Amino acid sequence: MFSTKLAAALTLLVAAASSVSAAAAAQPLGVITPKAGDVWKIGSTQTITWDTSSLPAGDSTVAPIFLGFLNDGSSDEHLDVDHPLATNVPLAAGKVSVTVPAVTPGDNYIVSLFGSGNISPEFTITN
Repeated sequence: MFSTKLAAALTLLVAAASSVSAAAAAQPLGVITPKAGDVWKIGSTQTITWDTSSLPAGDSTVAPIFLGFLNDGSSDEHLDVDHPLATNVPLAAGKVSVTVPAVTPGDNYIVSLFGSGNISPEFTITN
């Protein structure tokens, strides 16, 4: 009887530990830069940074980073999935440098850490 209870307790402990790891991995990564009000010039090199504190130790997830834009009143991110800003970016790195593409200047651009469910605040891209 004792071994049955011990086995059940260990099973619950392993299940709880697994759910904590899964919950940590599911936390969105907070975009640090670009910040609201930042201005990027087309052709310049910019660094995108994000908070990695919610990633589990040893995380090896890689993902593309996309440029998008928001329209007033819409939640559609209009991500340019055909032209990622970066590909195969290790999310644990917490940063990546990109070249700002030739896009229509505007003040409603965002970057998306694809797969993390997180986007930056709106920022400006100019000529």
